[in-house]
Amino acid sequence: MSNIINAGSVSFGGDALPIIAGPCVIESREHSLAMADAIANVCSKTDVPLVFKSSFDKANRTSGDSFRGPGLDEGLSILSAVKESIGIPVLTDIHHPDQAAVVAEVADILQIPAFLCRQTDLIEAAAKTGKTVNVKKGQFLSPWKVGSIVSKIEDAGGNQILLTDRGTTFGYESLISDIRSIPVMKKTGYPVIFDATHSSQMPGTGSRNTGGSREFIPTMVKAATAAGADGIFMEVHDNVEAAKSDAATQWPLDQLEELLVSIKRIREAVCG
Repeated sequence: MSNIINAGSVSFGGDALPIIAGPCVIESREHSLAMADAIANVCSKTDVPLVFKSSFDKANRTSGDSFRGPGLDEGLSILSAVKESIGIPVLTDIHHPDQAAVVAEVADILQIPAFLCRQTDLIEAAAKTGKTVNVKKGQFLSPWKVGSIVSKIEDAGGNQILLTDRGTTFGYESLISDIRSIPVMKKTGYPVIFDATHSSQMPGTGSRNTGGSREFIPTMVKAATAAGADGIFMEVHDNVEAAKSDAATQWPLDQLEELLVSIKRIREAVCG
Protein backbone atom coordinates (compact mmCIF):
# COMPACT_ATOMS: atom_id res chain seq x y z
CA MET A 1 0.00 0.00 0.00
CA SER A 2 1.36 3.41 -1.03
CA ASN A 3 1.29 6.49 1.14
CA ILE A 4 -1.52 8.88 0.25
CA ILE A 5 0.00 11.92 -1.47
CA ASN A 6 -2.14 15.02 -1.94
CA ALA A 7 -1.89 17.67 -4.62
CA GLY A 8 -4.57 20.26 -4.04
CA SER A 9 -7.89 18.43 -4.16
CA VAL A 10 -6.42 15.31 -5.81
CA SER A 11 -5.06 12.32 -3.88
CA PHE A 12 -2.71 9.64 -5.22
CA GLY A 13 -2.32 6.22 -3.62
CA GLY A 14 -5.97 5.51 -2.83
CA ASP A 15 -8.66 3.69 -4.76
CA ALA A 16 -9.13 6.41 -7.39
CA LEU A 17 -6.92 6.59 -10.48
CA PRO A 18 -6.17 10.28 -11.11
CA ILE A 19 -4.77 11.49 -14.41
CA ILE A 20 -2.15 14.15 -14.98
CA ALA A 21 -3.09 15.59 -18.35
CA GLY A 22 -2.67 18.58 -20.60
CA PRO A 23 -0.69 19.81 -23.61
CA CYS A 24 3.02 18.99 -23.55
CA VAL A 25 3.98 22.67 -23.66
CA ILE A 26 2.06 25.86 -22.97
CA GLU A 27 1.25 27.14 -26.46
CA SER A 28 -0.80 30.19 -25.46
CA ARG A 29 -3.00 31.45 -22.63
CA GLU A 30 -6.15 30.90 -24.69
CA HIS A 31 -5.19 27.35 -25.65
CA SER A 32 -4.21 26.35 -22.12
CA LEU A 33 -7.46 27.63 -20.62
CA ALA A 34 -9.52 25.96 -23.33
CA MET A 35 -7.68 22.65 -22.95
CA ALA A 36 -7.90 22.69 -19.15
CA ASP A 37 -11.62 23.36 -19.33
CA ALA A 38 -12.22 20.63 -21.93
CA ILE A 39 -10.17 18.00 -20.10
CA ALA A 40 -11.80 18.93 -16.79
CA ASN A 41 -15.23 18.44 -18.35
CA VAL A 42 -14.28 14.97 -19.58
CA CYS A 43 -12.86 14.05 -16.17
CA SER A 44 -15.95 15.37 -14.40
CA LYS A 45 -18.16 13.29 -16.70
CA THR A 46 -16.13 10.12 -16.06
CA ASP A 47 -15.48 10.90 -12.37
CA VAL A 48 -11.70 10.84 -12.76
CA PRO A 49 -9.59 13.21 -10.62
CA LEU A 50 -7.46 15.60 -12.71
CA VAL A 51 -4.19 17.47 -12.35
CA PHE A 52 -3.51 19.78 -15.30
CA LYS A 53 -0.03 19.52 -16.78
CA SER A 54 1.81 21.81 -19.16
CA SER A 55 5.41 23.02 -19.38
CA PHE A 56 6.49 26.67 -19.44
CA ASP A 57 9.82 25.62 -20.96
CA LYS A 58 10.76 22.45 -22.83
CA ALA A 59 14.47 22.66 -22.19
CA ASN A 60 15.17 19.20 -23.63
CA ARG A 61 14.38 19.41 -27.36
CA THR A 62 15.76 17.38 -30.25
CA SER A 63 16.31 20.51 -32.34
CA GLY A 64 17.68 23.81 -31.08
CA ASP A 65 15.05 25.77 -33.01
CA SER A 66 12.07 23.81 -31.65
CA PHE A 67 9.36 25.71 -29.77
CA ARG A 68 10.16 25.75 -26.06
CA GLY A 69 7.24 27.61 -24.52
CA PRO A 70 6.48 31.07 -23.13
CA GLY A 71 9.11 31.01 -20.39
CA LEU A 72 8.91 31.12 -16.61
CA ASP A 73 7.02 34.33 -15.88
CA GLU A 74 4.36 34.10 -18.57
CA GLY A 75 4.05 30.35 -18.08
CA LEU A 76 3.35 30.67 -14.37
CA SER A 77 0.85 33.43 -15.06
CA ILE A 78 -1.03 31.10 -17.41
CA LEU A 79 -0.93 28.17 -14.99
CA SER A 80 -2.20 30.45 -12.23
CA ALA A 81 -5.09 31.45 -14.48
CA VAL A 82 -5.89 27.77 -15.07
CA LYS A 83 -6.02 27.14 -11.32
CA GLU A 84 -8.24 30.13 -10.65
CA SER A 85 -10.56 29.76 -13.63
CA ILE A 86 -10.95 25.97 -13.80
CA GLY A 87 -10.34 25.15 -10.15
CA ILE A 88 -7.92 22.24 -10.63
CA PRO A 89 -4.38 21.55 -9.37
CA VAL A 90 -1.49 22.09 -11.80
CA LEU A 91 1.88 20.44 -12.44
CA THR A 92 4.87 21.77 -14.34
CA ASP A 93 8.55 20.94 -14.81
CA ILE A 94 11.53 22.68 -13.27
CA HIS A 95 15.03 22.52 -14.71
CA HIS A 96 17.15 24.62 -12.35
CA PRO A 97 17.31 24.72 -8.54
CA ASP A 98 16.56 28.46 -8.50
CA GLN A 99 13.22 27.82 -10.23
CA ALA A 100 11.86 25.60 -7.44
CA ALA A 101 10.69 28.23 -4.93
CA VAL A 102 9.22 30.49 -7.61
CA VAL A 103 7.30 27.69 -9.34
CA ALA A 104 6.10 26.36 -5.97
CA GLU A 105 4.15 29.60 -5.48
CA VAL A 106 1.81 28.44 -8.27
CA ALA A 107 2.24 24.73 -8.99
CA ASP A 108 0.78 22.03 -6.75
CA ILE A 109 3.30 19.51 -8.08
CA LEU A 110 6.89 20.22 -9.11
CA GLN A 111 8.07 17.76 -11.73
CA ILE A 112 11.68 16.63 -12.16
CA PRO A 113 12.25 15.70 -15.83
CA ALA A 114 13.58 12.22 -16.59
CA PHE A 115 16.97 13.40 -17.84
CA LEU A 116 17.44 15.38 -14.60
CA CYS A 117 16.32 12.72 -12.11
CA ARG A 118 19.83 12.33 -10.66
CA GLN A 119 20.55 16.06 -10.28
CA THR A 120 20.89 16.32 -6.52
CA ASP A 121 20.72 20.12 -6.24
CA LEU A 122 17.53 20.25 -8.29
CA ILE A 123 15.86 17.45 -6.31
CA GLU A 124 16.81 18.98 -2.96
CA ALA A 125 15.55 22.42 -3.99
CA ALA A 126 12.21 20.92 -5.02
CA ALA A 127 11.93 18.95 -1.77
CA LYS A 128 12.61 22.03 0.36
CA THR A 129 9.57 23.84 -1.05
CA GLY A 130 7.30 21.41 0.80
CA LYS A 131 5.28 20.82 -2.36
CA THR A 132 4.60 17.43 -3.88
CA VAL A 133 7.52 16.38 -6.08
CA ASN A 134 6.97 14.10 -9.06
CA VAL A 135 10.20 12.50 -10.25
CA LYS A 136 10.27 10.87 -13.65
CA LYS A 137 12.52 7.82 -13.66
CA GLY A 138 15.14 8.39 -16.33
CA GLN A 139 14.90 6.10 -19.32
CA PHE A 140 18.51 5.19 -18.58
CA LEU A 141 17.74 4.11 -15.00
CA SER A 142 16.49 0.80 -13.65
CA PRO A 143 13.43 0.88 -11.35
CA TRP A 144 15.53 -0.55 -8.54
CA LYS A 145 17.58 2.68 -8.47
CA VAL A 146 14.75 5.06 -7.62
CA GLY A 147 15.22 4.36 -3.92
CA SER A 148 18.28 6.61 -4.00
CA ILE A 149 16.19 9.43 -5.48
CA VAL A 150 13.58 8.99 -2.75
CA SER A 151 16.31 9.12 -0.11
CA LYS A 152 17.58 12.44 -1.49
CA ILE A 153 14.12 13.96 -1.24
CA GLU A 154 13.51 12.60 2.26
CA ASP A 155 16.94 13.75 3.46
CA ALA A 156 16.07 17.25 2.23
CA GLY A 157 12.89 17.22 4.31
CA GLY A 158 10.41 16.18 1.64
CA ASN A 159 7.85 13.41 2.03
CA GLN A 160 5.29 14.31 -0.62
CA ILE A 161 6.66 12.15 -3.41
CA LEU A 162 5.34 10.72 -6.65
CA LEU A 163 7.41 8.49 -8.93
CA THR A 164 6.74 8.19 -12.65
CA ASP A 165 7.78 5.47 -15.08
CA ARG A 166 8.21 6.73 -18.65
CA GLY A 167 9.78 3.74 -20.36
CA THR A 168 13.34 2.44 -20.59
CA THR A 169 15.85 2.82 -23.41
CA PHE A 170 15.75 -0.21 -25.71
CA GLY A 171 18.36 -0.05 -28.42
CA TYR A 172 19.07 3.20 -30.18
CA GLU A 173 15.65 4.38 -31.33
CA SER A 174 13.00 2.94 -29.08
CA LEU A 175 11.71 2.63 -25.53
CA ILE A 176 10.20 -0.36 -23.83
CA SER A 177 7.79 -0.38 -20.90
CA ASP A 178 8.77 -2.97 -18.32
CA ILE A 179 5.57 -3.50 -16.35
CA ARG A 180 7.64 -4.80 -13.42
CA SER A 181 8.74 -1.21 -12.84
CA ILE A 182 5.42 -0.34 -11.25
CA PRO A 183 5.47 -2.84 -8.36
CA VAL A 184 9.23 -2.42 -7.96
CA MET A 185 8.96 1.36 -7.58
CA LYS A 186 5.92 1.04 -5.30
CA LYS A 187 8.14 -0.77 -2.79
CA THR A 188 9.47 2.67 -1.86
CA GLY A 189 6.09 3.31 -0.23
CA TYR A 190 5.15 6.12 -2.61
CA PRO A 191 2.57 6.22 -5.42
CA VAL A 192 3.74 5.34 -8.92
CA ILE A 193 2.45 7.09 -12.03
CA PHE A 194 2.66 5.68 -15.55
CA ASP A 195 3.58 8.14 -18.30
CA ALA A 196 1.77 6.91 -21.40
CA THR A 197 2.90 9.73 -23.67
CA HIS A 198 6.65 9.46 -23.29
CA SER A 199 6.65 5.67 -23.02
CA SER A 200 5.32 5.59 -26.59
CA GLN A 201 8.12 7.77 -27.98
CA MET A 202 10.70 6.52 -30.48
CA PRO A 203 13.64 8.89 -29.96
CA GLY A 204 15.69 9.59 -33.05
CA THR A 205 13.15 8.33 -35.58
CA GLY A 206 11.94 11.78 -36.62
CA SER A 207 14.05 13.98 -38.89
CA ARG A 208 14.17 16.91 -36.43
CA ASN A 209 11.60 15.84 -33.87
CA THR A 210 11.05 12.81 -31.66
CA GLY A 211 8.84 10.18 -33.26
CA GLY A 212 6.47 7.79 -31.57
CA SER A 213 3.71 5.22 -31.73
CA ARG A 214 0.52 6.80 -30.41
CA GLU A 215 -1.52 3.71 -31.29
CA PHE A 216 0.09 1.74 -28.46
CA ILE A 217 -0.94 4.19 -25.73
CA PRO A 218 -4.26 2.44 -24.87
CA THR A 219 -2.54 -0.93 -24.54
CA MET A 220 0.20 0.42 -22.28
CA VAL A 221 -2.21 2.45 -20.13
CA LYS A 222 -4.47 -0.56 -19.60
CA ALA A 223 -1.50 -2.77 -18.70
CA ALA A 224 -0.12 -0.19 -16.26
CA THR A 225 -3.53 0.20 -14.62
CA ALA A 226 -3.85 -3.56 -14.21
CA ALA A 227 -0.33 -3.66 -12.73
CA GLY A 228 -1.36 -1.26 -9.97
CA ALA A 229 -0.31 2.19 -11.16
CA ASP A 230 -1.59 4.93 -8.86
CA GLY A 231 -2.11 7.47 -11.64
CA ILE A 232 -1.74 8.03 -15.37
CA PHE A 233 0.30 10.81 -16.96
CA MET A 234 -0.97 11.61 -20.45
CA GLU A 235 -0.30 14.62 -22.62
CA VAL A 236 -3.52 15.57 -24.40
CA HIS A 237 -4.10 17.94 -27.31
CA ASP A 238 -7.09 19.04 -29.36
CA ASN A 239 -5.10 19.01 -32.61
CA VAL A 240 -2.27 16.53 -32.23
CA GLU A 241 -0.83 17.03 -35.70
CA ALA A 242 -0.38 20.75 -35.03
CA ALA A 243 0.98 20.36 -31.48
CA LYS A 244 4.17 22.37 -30.93
CA SER A 245 5.85 19.58 -28.95
CA ASP A 246 5.58 15.77 -28.96
CA ALA A 247 3.04 15.81 -31.77
CA ALA A 248 3.62 12.10 -32.46
CA THR A 249 2.56 10.94 -29.01
CA GLN A 250 0.03 13.35 -27.52
CA TRP A 251 -3.40 11.77 -27.08
CA PRO A 252 -6.33 13.30 -29.01
CA LEU A 253 -8.79 15.16 -26.81
CA ASP A 254 -11.79 13.67 -28.63
CA GLN A 255 -10.63 10.15 -27.71
CA LEU A 256 -9.92 10.85 -24.05
CA GLU A 257 -13.33 9.96 -22.60
CA GLU A 258 -13.40 6.49 -24.15
CA LEU A 259 -9.93 5.69 -22.83
CA LEU A 260 -10.70 6.96 -19.32
CA VAL A 261 -13.86 4.84 -19.14
CA SER A 262 -11.92 1.71 -20.05
CA ILE A 263 -9.08 2.20 -17.57
CA LYS A 264 -11.49 3.19 -14.82
CA ARG A 265 -13.19 -0.19 -15.21
CA ILE A 266 -9.83 -1.91 -14.92
CA ARG A 267 -8.97 0.13 -11.84
CA GLU A 268 -12.27 -0.80 -10.20
CA ALA A 269 -11.58 -4.48 -10.90
CA VAL A 270 -8.06 -4.24 -9.48
CA CYS A 271 -9.16 -2.43 -6.31
CA GLY A 272 -12.38 -4.39 -5.91
